[in-house]
Amino acid sequence: MFYSEGIKIVHTPFRVPGAIAFAERWVRSIREECLDQILILKESHLSRVLKEYAEYYNHAHPHQGIGQGFPVSRPVRRTSGPVRSRDVLGGVIHDYFR
Repeated sequence: MFYSEGIKIVHTPFRVPGAIAFAERWVRSIREECLDQILILKESHLSRVLKEYAEYYNHAHPHQGIGQGFPVSRPVRRTSGPVRSRDVLGGVIHDYFR
């Protein structure tokens, strides 16, 4: 069923229960912060929403488990100057940065 839709199944590592926790946390985050807030109209809309949220989640959303860092590091962030904001997903999420 998944293969016919072009979906690749990624199996969790054998005897690594912690891996399941990461997957469950991702699903909870994307559902609470994104999908519960947006009415998805069609498959292409869902694809765009998921892509934009994943970009935000990996590059701008601080993660407690890695010391408020980001999974994908960007150049060093500025620590002084005016604080600015940008809307993610049309204003569902507000991202603040310097």
